[in-house]
This record gives sequence, C-alpha cells and structure tokens, in this order.
Amino acid sequence: MGIEQKTQLSDDERLKERSRHLRGTIEDSLADPVTGAVSPEDAKLLKFHGTYQQDNRDLRNERLRQKLEPAYGFMVRVRMAGGVCTPEQWLRLDELACRYANRSLRITTRQTFQLHGVVKRRLKATIAGINRALLSTIAACGDVNRNVVCHNNPYLSPLHEDVYAWSCRLSEFLLPKTRAYHEIWLDEERITEPPAEEEPLYGRSYLPRKFKIGIALPPSNDIDIFAQDLGFIAIADKNRLTGFNVAVGGGMGMSHSEPATYPRLADVIGFCRPEQLLEVAEAVVKVQRDFGDRTNRKHARLKYTLDDRSLEWFKSELEARLGWPLQAARPFRFKDTGDSFGWVRDARGRWHLTLGILSGRISDTPETGWLTGLREIAKIHDGDFRLTTNQNLTIAGIAEANKRHIEDLLESYRIPNAVQWGGLRRHALSCVAFPTCGLAMAESERWLPHLLTRLEPVLKRNGLEQDAINLRVTGCPNGCARPYLGEIALVGKSLGRYNLYLGAGFDGGRLNKLYREGLMEEEVVAVLTPLIERYAQERRDGEHFGDFVIRAGYVSAVTAGREFHQPDPQLLAHRS
Repeated sequence: MGIEQKTQLSDDERLKERSRHLRGTIEDSLADPVTGAVSPEDAKLLKFHGTYQQDNRDLRNERLRQKLEPAYGFMVRVRMAGGVCTPEQWLRLDELACRYANRSLRITTRQTFQLHGVVKRRLKATIAGINRALLSTIAACGDVNRNVVCHNNPYLSPLHEDVYAWSCRLSEFLLPKTRAYHEIWLDEERITEPPAEEEPLYGRSYLPRKFKIGIALPPSNDIDIFAQDLGFIAIADKNRLTGFNVAVGGGMGMSHSEPATYPRLADVIGFCRPEQLLEVAEAVVKVQRDFGDRTNRKHARLKYTLDDRSLEWFKSELEARLGWPLQAARPFRFKDTGDSFGWVRDARGRWHLTLGILSGRISDTPETGWLTGLREIAKIHDGDFRLTTNQNLTIAGIAEANKRHIEDLLESYRIPNAVQWGGLRRHALSCVAFPTCGLAMAESERWLPHLLTRLEPVLKRNGLEQDAINLRVTGCPNGCARPYLGEIALVGKSLGRYNLYLGAGFDGGRLNKLYREGLMEEEVVAVLTPLIERYAQERRDGEHFGDFVIRAGYVSAVTAGREFHQPDPQLLAHRS
C-alpha cells in the first residue's frame, strides 16, 4: 500500500488496524449496564463476530417522544457452509430463538440462519449456545470471506456431494485466525500479547470489504454464481468432477444517485483442477487484500478493483502469485436460478422434500405453524436440513418409514406445499428491511405477501399463473436479495416508494435495468399489469419475461456493471 493511500485510509480501516485483531473494547461495551447499545466502533467490530447492532424502527418515534434510547437489539448470523444442519442443531437454534430472540428463524440469501431481536445482555449466551451446537458465527459478517454457498443437497449425486465438501473446505480454509472470538464469547484464555498474534491471510486490517464465494453445479445456477466475488463453476465428465471454471468480480450492492457504484456480474477467467481450488481462492483473496480500495468503502469490493485495473491485469497478477496459468475455461450452461420443490427420491432410496418459505421467515402465525411444525419434524427426523440461497428449505435424507409421519406433521401444522404455488411466488426473494434493518428505506419482507396477492390475479387472468418469473424485492439498494438479477425487481427508494427494474436473465447471466423510478406501492401493480398482458399475448415459445421486455423495447440488455446506470435508448424510445 502506497504512502498516499495509507494517509487517506477510511475510518473503518484505521479502526481495524488498531482493534487488536477484532477485540476492540467489545467486552467493556457488553458489560456496560447503562445502555442497550455498544460503542459505535465496537458495533463495527461486532460484525466480524457475526452480529449486527440494530434497533426496532417501528418504535423509534415513540421512544424518542418518551425520551428513551432506541429499542436496541442484535441480529445474530450463523456461519453454516453449504447451508447444512443436523436435527439436533436445528432444535438448538430453535431453542435459542425462543429463549433469547424474537421466536423466529430466518433463512438468508446466503444459505444460513439469522436470529433477530437479541438484547445485549443475552448476546453472549446466544453466541455461546450456537457454538455448543457445533456451529459458529465468526466471519458470518464483516470484511472477510463470508458463508460459502453451494447447491444444498449433496445426496442427489456424487457430484453434488463433491461440491458440498469443497464448500466446507473453503469455509474452514479462509476463516480468520484471531482468538478474539473465543476469548470474548467462549471464555477461553486470553493471549498475553494480542498484538503479536498473526493473521497470515487477512493481516491486521483484514479485507477492504466483505467477500462472498459460491460453488455452482450446472445446469442449475441456484446460488446466482455471477453475484459472487469469487465463483467456482463445477465441470464434470460422466459424473466425475474434473475441475472448476473460475469467475471473479460479482457483487450486487450500489447506492441510489451514485453512478460510480453499480452491480456487476462476475467474469469467467479460466479453469482449475479440484486440487488447485484452495490455492486459487487464497490467491484471489490476497490480490483483493493488497489492491482493494481502503479509502472509500463504497468503492472497496473486488468488482471495482477489476474495473479500475482491468480484468487482464487481475488475471496476470493472480497467475503470477499462483506461479502457474489457469487453463482455458470449459463449456457450461445454466438454465435457471430457482429451487425445485416437492419430493424427490435419490438412488439410495432416501427421500428429500424442498419446502417454499416466503422470505425465509420461520415463525408461527395464525395461518401456519412453521416454527412449531419444523421443531416437531426435527425431533423425529433422521436425516438433516439444508437451506437454499433462495430462502427455502430441504428436509433431506428421509427414510421411507418416516415419510408418512413427516407428511402428517406438515399437514397438521398447515405448512404449505410450494408445488401448488404460482410461478411468481416460487421465485420471489426479499430482504428483511423494516423494522430491524438500519439501512432500509422501504418495506420488503412485510410487503412481499401483499405484492404477490396483487400480482398473482393479473398473472392468472393472462394464463401465466404457473410461469416462472424471478421477482426480487429489497428495502434499499445494497442488494441483499440479489435484486439486480431479478426479471422484475423493486428496490426501496424512500418510505412506500420503489425503483422498478426489468430484464435480468432467468439463468442469472444478465443484469436488469431501471424502468421506472419512485413508484408508490399502488403504482407498481398499475405499471406492471400492461407489461404482463403484452407478455402473455406476444411472447415466443419458451421466452422468459426478462428476455421479452428487452425484445419488446422496454429496457436494454445489461451484462456489464458500467452499463447499469447509462441512459437507456430502448427506454427513451419506448417513452417517446
């Protein structure tokens, strides 16, 4: 790092440098009984430990009126490579959610769980409880490699099993080495001289920004491989894994009215053999560690490093560190980005059931006993549970003798069968947004059911009820639900207003484009209705909605992040 950049380091970079490998003053903040919050600097460091400080925004104004501090709570995120947990771990997480959180579990778009509403005095007990379940929260957030995602069911074939095994190896290989986590949350012995501790991969300042890795197995792009900082696309020959295509530079986040920020699809730069995967991952992380922007966090993801310096430069730097060249990328093809619902039987006679869970929220409501029903299933299940990056759940490895029992429990607790859902609902994602996310500008999770209720009759009237259309809804532009890969995407702009994006590829290989800005909730349906009607009348055989809106001239195709904010000649012509 040059002297000039060193002097211009962002406040977050200076904080990480002096944090003593993520210790900061977290223990003092946790022990402070005067407030439900931690210090602003410790709140940033806590992310590396797997937790975000939040407050209940539904209560902000009333608490302010009463001269009370905000209703602070913490979101706790589990690190769970490949989204796998045992029934015993499920029951432990359920217990923690009911004892310390808001009596719900939420499946994230990174294939893991979040607990919401944990107050400060219960935070240590919650994280320690997760560790007693042989899970962890370290590196689930923060400027490090986060949860490694992959296809969620290794039982389907030997290839799926290989992909899952590599996701676990990657997750462990790229973990931070600091003992701060064990000292603070698990009461392990303190290191006498913490500054002497080393982070051989991350260094004192860790990465400039978060880093996301995924492994995909064509033809399914269920993890949205091109949204990852680093993606590995499994290549097989006659059901034998031969290696991985390497894709770099994906990322979804941006900021409204800041064209220097944009989503970007990862570029495929070559191929590596399975035994080279860890070496490639380490070298990619090191390049980003050494060259990522540490002066501006909005410009700190790997996607900007690539665009600033060029893809050719990046590949040359990577191969110089490896000491060998990547092979030419192998052919592959993706067909879709969703999950397959319902029952499937594997070659060994075990059953697997994938359930659709809208927004991934597992809680009991007057209509559905999600939390209690899955708790009862966990008590008798002899396989495991597998989360998907589309916020759904597979109950995997069900014995034939247990299948009927599980079906009865699902019926008893009124848990819906997603096979009966319409195509839009089956492919809908949302972020949390209000009331807990501090970045939310508009509703998302709480609005999605109402939006679907309004749009589904339109689709039904036009004979499109079962047609698959990717819908993504987020409360802000940061991209947690991968909105810029939605054929239809609504991104919160302000309270009750959304930007409407159209035209992403159903296979995850094309970004969408801004179509309308600042729409009120009622206007969204009014604007989409004529598009849906025209799609029903004019679509070609097998043509997806995202492809149609481009062919019909509503928006232009976008494959490069730098094109995302450019004026759209298609849209201008359509409006005129």
